[in-house]
Amino acid sequence: MYKINFKTFVVASALVVCCLSESFAQKKLDTAFLNQQLNDAVSQIKVLATKTPEHLLPRSFEKGKSTHSESGWWTSGFYPGTLLYLYEYSKDRELLTLAKQKLKLLEKEQFNETTHDLGFMLYCSFGNMMRITGDTATYKPILLTGAKSLATRYSPITKTIRSWDFDNFPVIIDNMMNLEFLTAAARLGGEKRLHDIAVTHANTTMKEHYRKDMSCYHVVDYNPKDGSVIKKKTNQGAFDESAWARGQAWGLYGYAMMYRETGNKKYLKFANKIAKYMLKHPNMPKDLIPYWDFNAPNLPDTSKYAAYRTNREASTASLMASAFLEMSTQVKGKLSKEYFDLATTIIQNLSAPTYKAALGDNGGYLLKYSVGNIPAKSEIDVPLTYADYYYVEALLRYKRLLAGRKVVD
Repeated sequence: MYKINFKTFVVASALVVCCLSESFAQKKLDTAFLNQQLNDAVSQIKVLATKTPEHLLPRSFEKGKSTHSESGWWTSGFYPGTLLYLYEYSKDRELLTLAKQKLKLLEKEQFNETTHDLGFMLYCSFGNMMRITGDTATYKPILLTGAKSLATRYSPITKTIRSWDFDNFPVIIDNMMNLEFLTAAARLGGEKRLHDIAVTHANTTMKEHYRKDMSCYHVVDYNPKDGSVIKKKTNQGAFDESAWARGQAWGLYGYAMMYRETGNKKYLKFANKIAKYMLKHPNMPKDLIPYWDFNAPNLPDTSKYAAYRTNREASTASLMASAFLEMSTQVKGKLSKEYFDLATTIIQNLSAPTYKAALGDNGGYLLKYSVGNIPAKSEIDVPLTYADYYYVEALLRYKRLLAGRKVVD
């Protein structure tokens, strides 16, 4: 579908990214810096644990009060996932115990066929638990059952996985992130069709979700009877034709992941083009912590970003940092270095007091300034559990690369 000379594209992209990052590329972060951030994260998540009821999972902290969810909410897997990442780093068994307690709440979600978010809910939690502990006997059956539940939402007519159970057949860009769950389940011995569903969904999303400039729609609503597109729109963005920031990052991360999972270079080319769009956008702040929507009205002059934090999106930045680290291992030469430098800049900025909370503050969350859903007036300029998850993931990926390991085990 996309006829492009890959070598030419990589060289051109490297020049673009080089120009963008020249003014803010930082020195490589050292192990001591990364360990300090992770040690702080261990201390902070223990604060969060004290504020989290035994039967609920943390979601955010607003107006001095903690907010929580039950296991069926889409963010339920991020807190145990973060606990497990930090256990992997620290070997602090208190964190493992806390994670196991929350997995008991989540276990029933393996049978949930009403959501497309089972990757977030189960793979970030049970997937990390199995990977870190090696206990396949306990956790593999849960993951395979959950993947089968997710696959029930796939339609061979639309060639996508349904996101929500209203409208006609809505599919959101966020769903790219849940495809890893399906490809992993297929590797674990699940049906091959799980892998095939992930590939087909990714291909359909490439065709229908993206505009010519490589920005993406948040929602594409399909006709479930013939697979035609009824409407392209937004739910969490500024307006239908805008580029909702986290949506762009879901796609960036998702297609880099699909290249890793399949080895198909078309996904890497696509991820590179998404990166180019985001990085060259005139409304991308110099510190690379995006505003909630690249096309939102009344954004400040991004050349004067230092004093303006309202409606920044730390969760998007965390996703970008983690994705760029992976992408730095997927390309070569100057572009590899540029992606690594971009991740370095983002992590360094997120780790500064502007975005990173002081120990004991912020309800126990690590990062400040994320946005959930501005149109719905929900979770605006608050910490979010998934911002912390991908920030910690980025720190661990950075440490792996410094140690000469693969970015993803």
